[in-house]
Amino acid sequence: MLQFSTSELSWLCTILKERFGLCFMLDQSLSGLKLSLVGLPDSYILFPKLEEAFHQSRSDFPCSKWNATKAGWVSVLGDPLPAPCVSELPEPLIEQKTHHTVIHYDILGLTYWMLNRIEEIGRTDLDLHGRFPATSSHAYQHDYLERPVVDEWLHLLGQVIQKVWPSVSIKKHQFSIKLSHDVDRPSRYAFRTLKPLLRAMAGDVLKYSNFKGAIIAPWIRLKSRNHLHHNDPFNTFDWIMQQSEANNLTSAFYFICGGDHLNDADYQPEDSRIRQLLRQIHLRGHEIGLHPSYDTYQNPAAIQQEADCLLRVCKEEGIEQGGFGGRMHYLRWENPVTLQSWEDAGMTYDSTLSYADRPGFRCGTCYEYSAFNVVTQKSLLLRIRPLVVMECSIMGAGYMGLGSGEAALQKILEIKDVCRRVDGCFTLLWHNSELYNIALRDIYKRVIS
Repeated sequence: MLQFSTSELSWLCTILKERFGLCFMLDQSLSGLKLSLVGLPDSYILFPKLEEAFHQSRSDFPCSKWNATKAGWVSVLGDPLPAPCVSELPEPLIEQKTHHTVIHYDILGLTYWMLNRIEEIGRTDLDLHGRFPATSSHAYQHDYLERPVVDEWLHLLGQVIQKVWPSVSIKKHQFSIKLSHDVDRPSRYAFRTLKPLLRAMAGDVLKYSNFKGAIIAPWIRLKSRNHLHHNDPFNTFDWIMQQSEANNLTSAFYFICGGDHLNDADYQPEDSRIRQLLRQIHLRGHEIGLHPSYDTYQNPAAIQQEADCLLRVCKEEGIEQGGFGGRMHYLRWENPVTLQSWEDAGMTYDSTLSYADRPGFRCGTCYEYSAFNVVTQKSLLLRIRPLVVMECSIMGAGYMGLGSGEAALQKILEIKDVCRRVDGCFTLLWHNSELYNIALRDIYKRVIS
């Protein structure tokens, strides 16, 4: 019979405590997995069947749906719940007995599989950047990527908990927004040598039809020796912070601190212009974080080195924070090596986990949660902060290709509303270099308001 390990059960109890604010016990027997409350052991919830697929790295299994409303329960999104791993669910799905309730769907297995990205371990069907793409995922193939399926099922589990233990109070959550900005290019012109500068000027004309930008580029480059020039189209930091402050939000800016790949940054964190920017961000009460360079996602030593670099520069500038988190460059992430690298580097959280090619809920949730290394079977101090939307996933021509018009705005707002309806966190990545015109800024302002 399939069983969870002791460490997996402990981690699941942690996840349930974070979600419901209650202390649970999980026990396994031949009858299934029993969930009980510490201090109230006489009643319990039984999951009689654990699904083997939720412990396997694969996507080729069925998906059913369950109509909670028809069965007398509440679907938080109002639609039938996707039920990965099964082609058909028994009726009734939830049976209330004298001293316990039986749930004939492996909600805890689904939670384990989605939150720990079991599906992705050791996969070889990767994109040209070595990433597991959305299009290979079970969620995309069965049309629930834009639904936080774990949050939906845990909402249902919360209803069962309330019926089994009517005297307890379940933790209430509030919708929130987390804004982050990967600083791949803090300036369009300041750090470029002659040939790259000429290429940027050509791009201004050919790609953006920005003749004025091409004309003033050399002047901006000349005037950017001591600080980032306010007319540089990528120097949107002050504007971003203004928008955040106007909406009582905090922005997190993630900086690249190394790397020599073509896709890496053209700046160094030790540069006086970057140091000045770091000080400005900190003085205004916003957050500084790490954006490990392109080739680090399989290299723990490199992530450690770049984390140390960021912390050293911040210390030299008198910048102190409660912790440092961030996101991998290009969303390159391999389980569990990248996860463990963040832990070993002493980072507080990792906000990499969204797909580059599609927005949505890669982890099946929009809640932050405790990380777990499924290979070493150890719970980590690291927090996973799932990324829900990256602007270029929706707008970029190589991805959804919705451009910078109303279609893109409505898609972002649609996903934001899903996060709101499950009382979760809408985590948005918007690069500072992708706010260079009025249309983009208008969408951004409408999204965060």
